Amino acid sequence: MLELRRKLLKGGASATLLSPWLGSGFLTPATVLAADWNKAAFTARHVGDALKAYGAATAAESRDIVINAPEIAENGAKVEVEIMSNLPNTRSLAIFADKNPMPLCAAIDISGNALPYVRAQLKLAETMRIRAVAKLADGKAHVAFREIKVTLGGCGG
Repeated sequence: MLELRRKLLKGGASATLLSPWLGSGFLTPATVLAADWNKAAFTARHVGDALKAYGAATAAESRDIVINAPEIAENGAKVEVEIMSNLPNTRSLAIFADKNPMPLCAAIDISGNALPYVRAQLKLAETMRIRAVAKLADGKAHVAFREIKVTLGGCGG
C-alpha cells in the first residue's frame, strides 16, 4: 500500500511540474517522433520496386556482407536473421524477402562508428531468397543473398 501511495505522489508531482511546459507548447510531440520513413520502399509489392525505391536497384554483390540465417526454417512466422557488414563506412542495412507480399522487411540507419549489425525476426511467406543490402556513406549499395527453406507457412498462409 505504501509503494502505491509513493508512486501516485511521484506521478502527481511530475504532472504538476510538467503541466506549464505542456501548456506553453515547449514540449510538443513532434520533437520526439521517429525520423521519416521510406513509405514507397516499405509498401512496394515487388522486390524490384522496393529496391528501386530504397536506392539499391544497381547494388553490386559483395562477400563483405555476412548473413547468418537458418538453412531450413521450421516456422516461417518467426525466422531469426543476423546481418553484419564488413564494408567500411556502412550507413544503412536493409533486409528484403523476395517473395513476401511487401519485400522490404527492415531498414536500419547506422550513424558514426556504430557496428553495422542487425538482428531481426522475419516473417517469410514461403521458401525464398532473402537479400541484405548495405548502403555506404558515398551512396553506393552492396548486396548479399541467402536461400531459406520454409517448412510451415508464414505471412502468406
